[in-house]
Amino acid sequence: MVWIPGGEFSMGSEDPRADMCGGPDPMRDARPIHRVYVDGFFMDATEVTNEEFERFVKATGYVTIAEQTPRAEDFPGAPPENLVAGSTVFTPTPARVPLDDHFQWWRYQKGANWRHPDGPGSSLEGREKYPVIHIAYDDAVAYAKWAGKRLPTEAEWEFAARGGRAGELYSWGNDLKPGGKFVANIFEGVFPVEDTGADGFVGLAPVAQFPPNPYGLFDIGGNVWEWVSDWYRPDSYQQRVLAGGVARNPIGPLTPYDPAEPHEKKRVHRGGSFLCTDQYCTRYMVGSRGKGEVSTGSNHVGFRCVMTPEQYRGAK
Repeated sequence: MVWIPGGEFSMGSEDPRADMCGGPDPMRDARPIHRVYVDGFFMDATEVTNEEFERFVKATGYVTIAEQTPRAEDFPGAPPENLVAGSTVFTPTPARVPLDDHFQWWRYQKGANWRHPDGPGSSLEGREKYPVIHIAYDDAVAYAKWAGKRLPTEAEWEFAARGGRAGELYSWGNDLKPGGKFVANIFEGVFPVEDTGADGFVGLAPVAQFPPNPYGLFDIGGNVWEWVSDWYRPDSYQQRVLAGGVARNPIGPLTPYDPAEPHEKKRVHRGGSFLCTDQYCTRYMVGSRGKGEVSTGSNHVGFRCVMTPEQYRGAK
């Protein structure tokens, strides 16, 4: 883990559409930019890896949500043959498609889970240092509790990701490719047809393959989305501004709400993933936000943990 000193910062993002490589998304849920203070804390230098998660499972016998057979009462009307354990997997399309329907490149893969990231027949052999994926929110919470840690708040995550630098687009600066080189695992090529791997990786990458940010955090932008503890609401920042003053150690709203899917309970994702591209989604930008239904995992969502100084001293 690395020490994040805490302090006050401006949280959120301007509308990036006018920026080069800003993408088509106005990111309205990342505004208004507002002042926030967080206390110092320790944070995992990398996303939790398969080998780390495996130690947790061996010690506890934990079974992830993706490994559990869905219950008929949770999916009324679903054919019994569809109630099979699995998770969502990105699948490239054979040709260009309009980017207004993400179901075109996502499919439910029976048998996909953290042990079998691509479905039956796949394994973790050679992927020990890759981020663990197909992790639902409760799975991440369970690991963190076992490790004596917790998930970061959204404010803690963004403060750490900024690395002590103010107002920059990315966790590494304002240039997507400083010096002409990619410094994060994102999508290059034609989305969602082909990732050319111009950054060195087609799809998911092992952790710590790119330079860390100034606080020593690897892959804080790109590779996999990361769960944080806040419920998702698009008006979270507006409510903070209405409350007035500097928000101190905010923990997010008390209830979730996504107007696009009002009946789904969602938590915030941060950091973007290997599927982010300026053709569709530039949420590897450090002030931007993502969201995910709490019982759903996929092959581009993982997590990292934090500790208070008191927890860290106790663990040592």
